This record gives sequence, C-alpha cells and structure tokens, in this order.
Amino acid sequence: MSVSLWCEEEGALGHIRTSPQLRAAWDPTVSGHRVIQRLLHVEERYMPSILYITLVQRDPQRREELAKWALEVCCECGCGEAVFPMSVSLLDRFLSASLSLHVSLYCLAAGCILIASKLTECHTVSADSLCAAAEYSFLPSDLREMERVILATLRWDTAAVTPQDFLPHFLAAVEERGDPELLSTLRRHSDTLAAMCTCDSGFLGAPPSLVAAASLNCALRGLGNKRPSQLAVTSKILAELCQTDLAVLQCYSEMIEFALRQRLRSGLQPGPMEKDDEVENERAGTPTDMRAIDF
Repeated sequence: MSVSLWCEEEGALGHIRTSPQLRAAWDPTVSGHRVIQRLLHVEERYMPSILYITLVQRDPQRREELAKWALEVCCECGCGEAVFPMSVSLLDRFLSASLSLHVSLYCLAAGCILIASKLTECHTVSADSLCAAAEYSFLPSDLREMERVILATLRWDTAAVTPQDFLPHFLAAVEERGDPELLSTLRRHSDTLAAMCTCDSGFLGAPPSLVAAASLNCALRGLGNKRPSQLAVTSKILAELCQTDLAVLQCYSEMIEFALRQRLRSGLQPGPMEKDDEVENERAGTPTDMRAIDF
C-alpha cells in the first residue's frame, strides 16, 4: 500500500469552515525565560538574507502588495492570527533563497498561506478558496505544484518563528497579574501592530522578538493606563527580554507609532481644511482590529 505525506484536499475544495475551532487555553507553565531564550536562539535561523532585504527595501511596493493581499485573504478565510505572519515569513524566505526563479507571485503567496494554514490551523484553507481569492489566475493543480516547490526550496523547514510567537510570553512577563480583559485588549492591539509591521518592508530586517517587544510597548503606551515611570520600567523589561538595547527598542517603538499614524491618516482621508491635530484626536490610541488600519 502506497503512503503519501501530502494532505488530500480534494474532498474539501468547496468546504467552508463553519465549525468552531477548539484551542487549548494559555498554559503559564510553558512560558518564562527558558522558552524566550529558545525562541531567541531559533529566530536567527529564519531571517531572510541581507541581499534580499536590501533589494526589497529599495523597491518595496511589490512585496507590500503581496503582503496586503495575503492579509486580506487570511481575514476573508477566517484564519487564525498565526497564519498571516507565518505565510509572509515563508514568502520572504522563499524569495530570499530563489531570487532568480520566475514564479507567479500571487500563486506563490497563496501557496505560502496554504502551508501556514496547515501548520497552525485545525481546519485548513481550501485550495479552491485561495484560487477564488486570486480570481482564478491559477488553478488548484498549479497551487499544489507551487506548494511542492516552496517546500523543496525551504527543505521542509517551515515552522518559522514570528512576532506572534513572542507576544504571549512578553505579555505574561510584563502583566503577570493583570486584568484578563486588559490582557486580551493588549494582545489584540499588539497583534494588530505586529501585523502592520509584517506588511511594512521597513521592518523586514528586524528580528521577530524586537518587533513583538516594540508592538507591545506601543500598545501599552496607547492604552494610557500606566504612568510614565511604569512605562519606563516596562520598556526596560521588554528590552532585556529580547536582548536588545533600550534605545533600539524605543527607536522601533517610535517607528511603529509613526507608521500607525501614517496609515490611520491615509485611512481617514481628511478634507483639505482638516488639520492633522483633528485627525489625531479623532482616532486616538491603538486600534483593536486590523480592519481599522489601512494597510
């Protein structure tokens, strides 16, 4: 009897996920400095090459278009928060390893979403849903072939470390006895900011741990429920956790806040007589939903 490692998807091509996904509750025993240290050690292995980062940052438009499209598809398909950053990580690593290989970029992005969905979801995104999202510019057979190409190029080493892997551990370290509702809000804000960084090629060379720490730092500032002295202590803790200088963390936090203001301002589309200060006051703080930001 022949055995295949490939997931059989034919029976699920037209299936829409309607059943709720059951996820394990957060277990504090799997957090702590030991886990963070392990993630820090592994994250370097999944960084794209310096050459790729340099080329993309010279002309970031195409890469950002693909990242935004991947975000839209993940939202439309109801994917979990881990699918989008994982898919973009796979996309960057594939392009980093095969700069001269000519492929259909949207088929490539869809293949990365498919693999990320299989890695992190109980019910995966169907191949037909991804083809429909791309207006059938490629077929399910093309998508499965692209999946094989991606896996072969990355040597099946697909479980990359993303900012979302660090966020629960950092959050547990700085808000150990916080209000559950506040912790949920902080996590939601941090996820939103980390997703924004994933779309922005300016953060492409930053380690996932630094993006996670800076996103959480910005979320804490945006909520405005801590005094400046408390925020300074929290920033120092986050810098120590991701093993970076406090000045570097503050610099990336300011970069995230600037990028957020730019996107909120472009999303509001103010009239010619509207002042910037009025725009800022209308949308104060960090948003709770990725859809509130014009990526």
